[in-house]
Amino acid sequence: MTVREIAHVSLDSFRERTKGKKLVLLYPWTNYRNVFLNYYLQSGGEDLLYYRITAEQNTLHLWLQGLISDFGSSIKGFGKNLDAALEGIDAKRLGQALAEDLKAHSKKSSLIFYIDEFDRIPFDDAMNTFFTELINNVPANIQIALSSRLLTHQPWYGFVERGDAVVLGTERRKDDLIFRVEETVKPQLEVYALGRGHVLVNGVAITNWDGALPRNLFFYFMDNPLVTRDEIFTTFWPDLPVKDATNVFHVTKRKISERIGMKIEEPGSYELTQYGSGFYTPSDKLVRHYDVEDFETAVERALLTMDDREEVMLLSRAIDLYQGPFLQGLEMPWMVERRTRLRTLYGQALISIGRIAKRREEHEKALGLFLRALKETPEREDIHREVMALYLHIGMVEDARAHYQRLVKQLKDTLGIEPSLETRNLYSLIEQRL
Repeated sequence: MTVREIAHVSLDSFRERTKGKKLVLLYPWTNYRNVFLNYYLQSGGEDLLYYRITAEQNTLHLWLQGLISDFGSSIKGFGKNLDAALEGIDAKRLGQALAEDLKAHSKKSSLIFYIDEFDRIPFDDAMNTFFTELINNVPANIQIALSSRLLTHQPWYGFVERGDAVVLGTERRKDDLIFRVEETVKPQLEVYALGRGHVLVNGVAITNWDGALPRNLFFYFMDNPLVTRDEIFTTFWPDLPVKDATNVFHVTKRKISERIGMKIEEPGSYELTQYGSGFYTPSDKLVRHYDVEDFETAVERALLTMDDREEVMLLSRAIDLYQGPFLQGLEMPWMVERRTRLRTLYGQALISIGRIAKRREEHEKALGLFLRALKETPEREDIHREVMALYLHIGMVEDARAHYQRLVKQLKDTLGIEPSLETRNLYSLIEQRL
């Protein structure tokens, strides 16, 4: 896992990469956004319409009404078609109407319609229909540029595949294949290890692994994208002679390839890994999607951002991805160790979003998040204090007292110690309110 890398970009490269595309998707954390906005906003040219969606405009209709209000006051006649379409609820007609208004405004010159903070509006079926019609109906001289703090695979991949769209900002992302159109279609490998663990190849589940060993080695490779043969042997066959371990390893590795290949219609060998320079690394024959990697990336980026809203979105994404303990029910030492680390990270995600809720004075929400976090990290005495303080704040004094008593027992049973002075002082305040 690497910290975000910043790519040095230029206006020329922006123009070159977006030439002939109706839709420009600016991936989160890309510098292209700054290059784009700085140039057009400073130049004051008439070939840009910039609109930032506000927090209140959280539906398609509210956004479009705001669009008409803002642009209509400065652009004579803008929004005539859209205003008429807003009398109904037909998302298809709304997309067509906006395309007509943009076409009327652009006339013969080029035009870029830039929508900032796009993710404030949930992308439901209506929004999907609206954007499909908008992109299909705008002429070639108009570009729609979307900037979002989060950008998902669907429905944008269809536009990319048809050549109508380009995604900027994935140059340094190791999982950018979701937006890359390959000349040769590669099998899609979806791996879900948060929970009991299941694998899909081109949407079809692998249900028979021909034994536990191939399945366990498969998940080990997924979770360790750079690993040596010695590390593999130490993890799986520490007591076997190297020759015997080598034989078992190659047989097991072949079984993994067979399990994957059985779900792919095209003939060929589909190795999960490739070997080079002493390391086993992911094979380039498959496109890999791994929920653990997505989970860790979301938490990592949440730690980097200084924006509360972005942090909440990333942490919420991480919490949604955590569907259960890592490979629940399997007890190999490496799995147990990894499970503990991921559970701690999940607990920290709950704590972080809970503290944001507390700062916003959403006390009951914060309380629920802290209680969930304690199920994953019960050793966090500071979070026990957060819970007791919130109980006290919202008037649930008996609950605060009961929580303290459970903490006393837990610390005595597990560590043989008493609560800290800070925790005991908080309990004194609770006693005074009883």
